[in-house]
Amino acid sequence: MSQTIDQQSADERGPSAPKGPRGVSDLFSGGRLVAVPRKAARREQLLAHLAETLFAPDRAYSEPEVNDALRTVHEDCSALRRYLITSGHLSRTRDGASYRRSTTTR
Repeated sequence: MSQTIDQQSADERGPSAPKGPRGVSDLFSGGRLVAVPRKAARREQLLAHLAETLFAPDRAYSEPEVNDALRTVHEDCSALRRYLITSGHLSRTRDGASYRRSTTTR
């Protein structure tokens, strides 16, 4: 039963909830991303967190839907979208009409 309560608490915290040993909560203030980390390893941790918390693995998203989801945490949705794609956390069709959360990363 405590696992259900723990999961429910994590769900209520939203995208700024920490994950893993270090977590990413220090990158957020008031549920908003303060800055995209410059260090690749730290940025990768953030991108994995965003992909897991903002996008379902079995659903296709339009570009406006991806932008809207990313804007919930940061205004520069195009930079975050680009990072998510180049890191392999999101994939998109050649024409850019459909995006999906990747099951594996590059």
